[in-house]
Amino acid sequence: MTEAEIAKLATWLAKAGLEGRTETALVEGFCSRAVAGGLPLARVMMLIDTLHPIHEGRAFRWEKEKPDVTLTEYGRTAEGEAAERWRTSPLYRLLNSGESVLRLRVTAETEAEFPSFAEFREAKFTDYVAIINRFAEDGAIGEMDCVYSYWMTDRADGFTDDELGALKRLTPFLGLAIKAASLARIAETLVETYLGRDAGRRVLRGRIERGVADRIETVLWFSDLRNYTRISETSPPEEIIPLLNDYAEAIVSSIQQNAGDVLKLIGDGVLAIFPAEERSRACAAALDAARAAQEAVTVLNTRRFEKGLPATEMYLGLHLGEVFYGNIGSKERLDFTVVGPAVNEVSRIAAMCRSVDQPILISAVFAESCTEQRRAFASVGRFALRGVGRPQELFTLDLLESPGVG
Repeated sequence: MTEAEIAKLATWLAKAGLEGRTETALVEGFCSRAVAGGLPLARVMMLIDTLHPIHEGRAFRWEKEKPDVTLTEYGRTAEGEAAERWRTSPLYRLLNSGESVLRLRVTAETEAEFPSFAEFREAKFTDYVAIINRFAEDGAIGEMDCVYSYWMTDRADGFTDDELGALKRLTPFLGLAIKAASLARIAETLVETYLGRDAGRRVLRGRIERGVADRIETVLWFSDLRNYTRISETSPPEEIIPLLNDYAEAIVSSIQQNAGDVLKLIGDGVLAIFPAEERSRACAAALDAARAAQEAVTVLNTRRFEKGLPATEMYLGLHLGEVFYGNIGSKERLDFTVVGPAVNEVSRIAAMCRSVDQPILISAVFAESCTEQRRAFASVGRFALRGVGRPQELFTLDLLESPGVG
């Protein structure tokens, strides 16, 4: 590559990074332009760790014959087969050496040292260059402290020294652009994981000013677990977090799969909303989520019983009302949530499940809004709810009219 071509590619990377291109677009654009500029690339792999509750990182693979970059999200590499593959890789050696570049010819000798080279030899690659672009300590996010990459050619005599020099000069620009895209993705993951999907998106769009809230009508979901206090007091401490995780997975997944948005996990409690742009549709989505959650909890309980672990059931209150939805808190600590009398009411409705021995209780306004499922509800009476001005008629699901609920 000429000096002009290197400068042109570096300029493109800066522009693409500022535009917010995705990692796959960055890798694909870089490789296609590098090949057009004379670099004899046959396969490229970029890897960067992330900050995610499930995945450790993301890998982006470009090949000369398949120019569309493929994305793979990889799991934890601290144990098992993944750990063994990582520890026998050239990138692991390079990371621990403290160096930035490792060049290896693809031969029988390198295959004996690095098992992954067996595939490289079979594919007729000849030269392998691994590069690590490290971040300063203050620039690390979780385990994301560098960008890994390796570059291969199938040209018989491998890369020239000038081509290797071009790669060394250009990978910091590519690494910076990849890092910027990954940080944006991490921010999105974190806010949606900890605030909820809709609340997280609103925050990323700039809804972060204290006291700014929207008045919305929404279905409110408040659930908790039956006898959780007794279970937590009688079970070994190390069993409590797995128990909460098991039931949260069953309940939260059911809510999110039915267009709901979880705002808070409060110990064993879950507060969620189903925004009511159309009342009947939002109520139907909440009922679908309730049915799915009950089914998921039944399956979970079977599994926990088989393992001799404590099991429980879900209590659920459903209500429909107007709330304020936005930022509440201090200057230093904000919460994006819902507030208003309707939030208090739904928590009181859920608490009444114990008194009337029903797994699900529904407010009158919710029941009235379910125009297509009105017959599926049975009144359990009128009740004075603590902190609520007047008695409320509550309903439960009529099992005879609602097959599959139980």
